[in-house]
Amino acid sequence: MNQIKKLLIIGFVWPEPKSSAAGGRMMQLISIFKENGFEITFASAAQDSNFMVDLSEFGVIKKSIELNSSTFDDFILELNPDVVLFDRFMIEEQFGWRVIEKCPKAIRILDTEDVHCLRTARQKAFKENRIFELEDLLSEEVAKREIASILRCDLSLIISEFEMNILKDVFKINEDLFFYLPFLVDEMKEEELLKLPSFDERKNFIFIGNFLHEPNWNTVQYLKEAIWPSIKRDFPEAILEVYGAYPSQKVLQLHQPKNGFYIMGRAEDANEVVKKARVVLAPIRFGAGLKGKLLEAMQCGTPSATTSIGSEAMHENLPWNGFIEDDSVEFAKKAIELYKDENLWRQSQKNGIKIINKCYQKSTYSSQLISLINSLLIDSKSHRLHNFMGNLLQHHAYTSTRYMSKWIEAKNK
Repeated sequence: MNQIKKLLIIGFVWPEPKSSAAGGRMMQLISIFKENGFEITFASAAQDSNFMVDLSEFGVIKKSIELNSSTFDDFILELNPDVVLFDRFMIEEQFGWRVIEKCPKAIRILDTEDVHCLRTARQKAFKENRIFELEDLLSEEVAKREIASILRCDLSLIISEFEMNILKDVFKINEDLFFYLPFLVDEMKEEELLKLPSFDERKNFIFIGNFLHEPNWNTVQYLKEAIWPSIKRDFPEAILEVYGAYPSQKVLQLHQPKNGFYIMGRAEDANEVVKKARVVLAPIRFGAGLKGKLLEAMQCGTPSATTSIGSEAMHENLPWNGFIEDDSVEFAKKAIELYKDENLWRQSQKNGIKIINKCYQKSTYSSQLISLINSLLIDSKSHRLHNFMGNLLQHHAYTSTRYMSKWIEAKNK
């Protein structure tokens, strides 16, 4: 009889699948490991939140842990996991050395969520009003930390093929150290569109996104200042509903009903509000990874208008489920066309289904991931021997991190 394998996930935050794509992504990972017989413990040093998922409903053990505390050492020694998954590189920096020290045989996996240094470098270029160049990544402080974290782990999960190419071509990382794992959803048939609200049953434009994420706040500012005035000029009765978790006061101040610009706050059920809308507007100007809001739009049968950054690595060579446009004036024109032209709208819906079924099939990727992890469990030694740079970084970084953490712990006492 096979021994049950144990997975420890160390979370940056507790998963909130209804608040962010990152929360949804984490729940997808949990379901893959659950379906393959892993016993899962989810640990985090984050505060509980009102909107966190009840992990016990998914058969996952919840454990609160402390930063810079040897209580974590006792906890992981007792748990003795076979696999440890770090939720973002900052968590690997904080806890990685403790995992190595107490459970050296455990396979260490990093879920990058997106490549943070790409997002920060693009944001910096945008704020400096210049074009982002791939060379910008090489001087990015976050890149040094993030790439070191990827090298120290046995495997990193990368959500975007564009980011896979950056890791290979810009940072020269061995492909054995990462695995492409996009968002994962079930297959969708065209007949399912008939169960969704029809063109005539839908109304209004919509934007949806967690406001703790800087690209979302920037997108709403761009909509308000540059795109919405053009839409309203040519389509006076247009209404835009902006939904998102954790809106700040500066977001709420954009609420302007007389101009058809509504700040709606958190959506109780994102799927429901997206299904009722006719078009999703997402003119994203910087960011990284895949955009959960745009995949969700496809699943809801809601065409979307986005930018080249928004659609990056999301649709291979397939036609978009709406349109991709970087010029604000053209964006506004095409948004109105997509909203009013029923034939274009219906074709865009069908495009979305083709993208879902080609690019995001859970069955395609989950078995490959588990097979790869099982092979690492059988022979991690040779895999690690071939990762000299990772071993080098581990030796130096973990020595310094270890002493810093122990100093903070002693100081806190």
